Amino acid sequence: MPRFEPVLSKNFRTEGIRSLDVYRKNGGYRAAEKALKTMSPEQVIETVTAANLRGRGGAGFPAGMKWSFLPKDRKITNLCVNADESEPGTFNNRVLMENDPHQMLEGALIAGYATRTTTAYIYMRVEFHEQFHILQKALDEAYAAGYFGNNILGTGFSMNCYVHRGAGAYVCGEETGLIESLEGKRGWPRIKPPFPAVEGVFRRPTVVNNVETLACCVHIIERGADWFKSIGTPGSAGPKLYTISGPVKRPGWYEAPLGLSCRDLIFGDDFAQGMLDGKGVKGCIPGGLSVGVLTEKELDCKLDFDEVRKFGLLGLGTAGAIVIPADADIRQVLMNCARFYAHESCGQCTQCREGTGWMYKIAARIALGAGRIEDLDLLSELSQNMGMMPGLSICGLPDGAVYPIRTIVQKFRGEFEERIRAQEPGRAAEVLQRLNRSAYSLPIFGQSRLAGAV
Repeated sequence: MPRFEPVLSKNFRTEGIRSLDVYRKNGGYRAAEKALKTMSPEQVIETVTAANLRGRGGAGFPAGMKWSFLPKDRKITNLCVNADESEPGTFNNRVLMENDPHQMLEGALIAGYATRTTTAYIYMRVEFHEQFHILQKALDEAYAAGYFGNNILGTGFSMNCYVHRGAGAYVCGEETGLIESLEGKRGWPRIKPPFPAVEGVFRRPTVVNNVETLACCVHIIERGADWFKSIGTPGSAGPKLYTISGPVKRPGWYEAPLGLSCRDLIFGDDFAQGMLDGKGVKGCIPGGLSVGVLTEKELDCKLDFDEVRKFGLLGLGTAGAIVIPADADIRQVLMNCARFYAHESCGQCTQCREGTGWMYKIAARIALGAGRIEDLDLLSELSQNMGMMPGLSICGLPDGAVYPIRTIVQKFRGEFEERIRAQEPGRAAEVLQRLNRSAYSLPIFGQSRLAGAV
């Protein structure tokens, strides 16, 4: 692919970029000054809408449209920055916050001005220890320089900003689960409607955007909507931070236009450069665990918001790729996926609480060598009866839970059947006895040798 000039990561290797002085010397807060001093809030929203900025948190919902849902007669608006980043295989928000924290803060300031926000909350997962201190120091500098607080830059606009640390629950990545946790309650999603734009944090109109989405706002305001749309593919505009993990030569983060193929991400000279020890690729989970899996033959899929759906995936997700090597036991891959969602379900919706548990129990039995061919059909049936898409849950966690299970079973069914037929004849009774003793305990399996599989 042609050479690409980094946008979001352009300052990552600039010495001292975490400090406000260095950030400003490299053009920092210039876009915020432009927005606050020369544009109305409505013009900022129009510009972001025209750029077709779609949320980078997983759902891909247009950011400008989300902002426009706020009630026109509101008195107070809150902004929640979703820095929870709990999707397995994903760390693009983490590298943004630790390498260029002021970029995200500037994006939050622009979004806050556009939505007439009075208070912004940055909700950060508790495991981000170093990133918390980096971000808090940057926020203190921004306050001291007049970018947050009262009468920002002498424009009459006022907005406060606070960093709030969550407790590490996956479900709090969902925006209403995040809001509940931010309010000091149990972190589980709210029934919608009302949606956060009408009744969000502290029952006031609220916008929720993720870190990378807000970072993109800086460059849209600075360079314009047409420039932003010139990057990427039709319908999926702009740059994207991709992350990749697994047995590749260069795991890590990479920036490219939306539409980079999964094969280029794994094998490209500017990206992961292929597999360690000459291993083959069995498949790749391209957007964080919840989107589903691509087989080796499907790696030419373009990672944008639209093409991924042609391959049976839930969506682009976070573009956090997890590579599955050819020598991986697909039964263990399935069990680890199922175990994660059974553990992270908040338990509020019956079909998610029970369904994720049953999928894990079945996957564990298969992984331990006591599977049945009909288990594959049962997993497929279970995966069709959970989630928001069939209208059976409050949030999208069960949708994310079933897509990896469904796609792994469908796309690797031949391998599953081969493994099941090769099982030891007397193995089933022993495994079932063991499972009954443990009551399918998640902690017991979490400590087993199978837990280290992909």
